[in-house]
Amino acid sequence: MLKRKEFILGAAVGLSFAAVATAGGVISWPGAHAETTSAGRLVPSAGAAGLAFAPPQGAPLSFADIVQQVAPAVVQIEVETRVERPRGGAFSIPGLPGFQFQAPGGADPEAEEAEPQLAQGAGSGFFITADGYVVTNNHVVADAESIKVKLSDGRSLNATLVGRDESTDLAVIKVEGSDFNFVSFEEQADPRVGDWVVAVGNPFGLGGTATAGIVSARGRDLQDRSSAYVDYLQIDAAINRGNSGGPTFDIHGRVIGVNSAIFSPSGGSVGIGFAIPASTAKAVTDQLIRGGSVERGYLGVSMRTLQDNERESLGLPADTKGALINDVTAGGPAERAGLQAFDIVTTVNGQRTETGNALTRAVAGAKVGDELRVEFLRDGRRQTVTVRAAKRPSETELYPTEDGAGGMARPDAAAPSTESIEGMSVSPLTAALRQRYSIAEDVRGVVVTGVTPRSKAGELGVPAGTVILRANSRAVTTPAELKAAIDTARAAGRPGVLLQFRTASGQTVLQVLELSKAE
Repeated sequence: MLKRKEFILGAAVGLSFAAVATAGGVISWPGAHAETTSAGRLVPSAGAAGLAFAPPQGAPLSFADIVQQVAPAVVQIEVETRVERPRGGAFSIPGLPGFQFQAPGGADPEAEEAEPQLAQGAGSGFFITADGYVVTNNHVVADAESIKVKLSDGRSLNATLVGRDESTDLAVIKVEGSDFNFVSFEEQADPRVGDWVVAVGNPFGLGGTATAGIVSARGRDLQDRSSAYVDYLQIDAAINRGNSGGPTFDIHGRVIGVNSAIFSPSGGSVGIGFAIPASTAKAVTDQLIRGGSVERGYLGVSMRTLQDNERESLGLPADTKGALINDVTAGGPAERAGLQAFDIVTTVNGQRTETGNALTRAVAGAKVGDELRVEFLRDGRRQTVTVRAAKRPSETELYPTEDGAGGMARPDAAAPSTESIEGMSVSPLTAALRQRYSIAEDVRGVVVTGVTPRSKAGELGVPAGTVILRANSRAVTTPAELKAAIDTARAAGRPGVLLQFRTASGQTVLQVLELSKAE
């Protein structure tokens, strides 16, 4: 399970913080001591024994010199936020999914609406300027009512939010003052798999904690929305809850990443952590400091990388690559330009888009109003349209109901005119079925009212109440049209049919239904 390490907190939890006593300016690399320049940046000097620290052959003798020099720039971040408390007095705490706590005094059955509960959270961050700009994760400071930054010398300062970017999980906050120790993103050297790394942060609220390891992999896709913009570094330095937003340093003390997530079945470190690369973090945080937000181009489609079974279902050549459009936003730039679901985007302004992430990044790099020349495949034929990029809405605006999954409708009553097709009982959309399954009037298709458990549809887990909108790009509004599309695919020797579903929660998805063997 992938976990964001943001918050360890809450009611009746006392945190003790370790203070790291340090002195002086921004960060020197080789050398056990540092000399301060007028700009506040630390520069290398010889160690106590007169030996400059340098990358060793094999295992290093110690990481102490690096940690001593960079630790003053790393901070603890403490936030307060409001969490909704349902009737009955129970409430949850951010960062602890699945746990509920009972307020003192127990439930109040007479209460109509409970006041939101004030919860505390903790994370990490680091100064990137001498005048108080601090980088952290978006999920550390999102919705915070107050933010405090605790420095390694024990000072606690109030901070204000400068800007945050949900898409990359980055944020910038600021404290008032000057001459803060700060570190810089490494923009030149590219970390390699096997290079040493040091992570410094605030795990479990302990503060001032350093761990070491190596770069385990590059370009990791976490299978979440942030991966559309971030090629994560995988590191095996121990990072835990509370390390979110802290820096990962290379052997020279340069920031090569911002710790953001861990893979863990237990919630603790198992040696698989993920950091946002410095190249991405630098570009995003610069924009946040300049304007408080990050502006990206927007096409108005949901899509993903074309998979082999989808390609086969559409009867496309084996070397076909691209981003398969799952759905088109009504009234958006793509719809106005004529793009449709089932189109496969292959290039944008001549740049290949062989994956869904490649298409997202190509569009995101456009300015609002830019013209994008989009080349795509439709029914096997190559076509081109010009789309004028719009401004991408925030993740919250794009996915407002993500956490409200919506329940599955009950498949308890037979529907009129129901036909069994590939293990699914499907029916035209009638007024009664729309009411039963809460299907909007503008949705067109056939509704699934039941599924044979051991069928291919049963293996996919298609629930009753799901609406089939299209089959291999053909709109279907009757069971006969669905059956005809499936028969066409089978006659063409295709192993499956690509269906467009509208789920009970209102989301549109594409899924290949493997065809049963013809009898």
